[in-house]
Amino acid sequence: MTSHVQSIIREVMDSETYRKALATLTAEHDRTVQDIITLTQIAAPSFGEESRAQAWHDMAEAHGLKSLEIDAEGNVTGLRPGIGNGPLICIAAHLDTVFPAGTDLTVRREGTKLFAPGVGDDTRSLAVLLAWLRAMDAAGVRTRADILFVADVGEEGPGDLRGMRYLFQEGPYKDRISAFITVDSPDMQHIATGGVGSKRYRVTFKGPGGHSYGAFGLVNPMFAMADAVARLGQVKVPANPKTTYSASVTGGGTSINSIPNSVWTDFDLRSESPDELARLEAIFLDIVAKSAAAENAARSTRTGAITTDIQKIGDRPAGHTDEDHELVQLAHAAVSAHGFEPRFERSSTDANIPMSLGIPAIKIGSGGTGGRGHSLEEWIDVAPEPSIRGITAGLTTVLALAGLV
Repeated sequence: MTSHVQSIIREVMDSETYRKALATLTAEHDRTVQDIITLTQIAAPSFGEESRAQAWHDMAEAHGLKSLEIDAEGNVTGLRPGIGNGPLICIAAHLDTVFPAGTDLTVRREGTKLFAPGVGDDTRSLAVLLAWLRAMDAAGVRTRADILFVADVGEEGPGDLRGMRYLFQEGPYKDRISAFITVDSPDMQHIATGGVGSKRYRVTFKGPGGHSYGAFGLVNPMFAMADAVARLGQVKVPANPKTTYSASVTGGGTSINSIPNSVWTDFDLRSESPDELARLEAIFLDIVAKSAAAENAARSTRTGAITTDIQKIGDRPAGHTDEDHELVQLAHAAVSAHGFEPRFERSSTDANIPMSLGIPAIKIGSGGTGGRGHSLEEWIDVAPEPSIRGITAGLTTVLALAGLV
């Protein structure tokens, strides 16, 4: 960490403006907790984020955020202008959760812990963005950079980062953002500087079908699918860069006494390296072809052969922000200055998109602690001291990056 970076963090934390912002974060912590509860209890499955987006829009509007709009993809965007002629930096948290419509989202409180699906991933972060806005306005914060606040859609699995794709590739802020921070999960101990890429496929194996006894001997798509899964399971992948695969969800068939005419499996391929991911993808597609051919060679095709329908259902690009980049160093210094011991990691978040485009990007936490993410018993702890300390560390990162004046 350079002395220049440490000097920037010291200047921010020693300023009267910063102390006023911290006082607001502390005084209004209960309001932040209530914002978490309010937003958590608004359903926001991927592709169904509209109600939560409107609620966050209205809350941000009440805070005086400028140029607020819900864009064509469903992201909420709003601008906090700098003093002029500065860069544009983007701070984001995602609206969607992994839980389907109809899930009971009632928040249960036990002491300082809040329990509810999606309360930490990523609803807490949405409330933290609002807390930062309140603190900055109350303290009269002025920055060189314009700060674009975004509550985005489609971060979770099936959403395939659609909100970020639109923001960086099609929306009105395309080609304008110079640096990006996504706030995702409470964890302050890890800063994501690498984006794990993924390719996701649903492969359907089809055949003529028939009676399991009377048509025995005909090709069976279940055997072809099982062969593909088994072959994939034998593929050797590197530990570094970490590369993984999984056969994750499966379905199909008609009845226990029928040769199925259609079965399917979802496959997940991941790597820290774009090259390794491309290599694994090629191997996987070759396996699918070989498994279909093997089944057609093993049994009769007199009433039809095995065919495959290959659908790509997810495609997240890999990327990386160099750990020597000022954005990364500022975040590490800011988080460290608040008593944390951050480590760099790679993960799959909204930051994948800007990373893949060569735009400096990281993921930081929203503060406090939590656990059981993506489960019905997901929880966060909103005890004031550790919670405020984490929120403040994040705000320090933003002010240092934006250039506090």
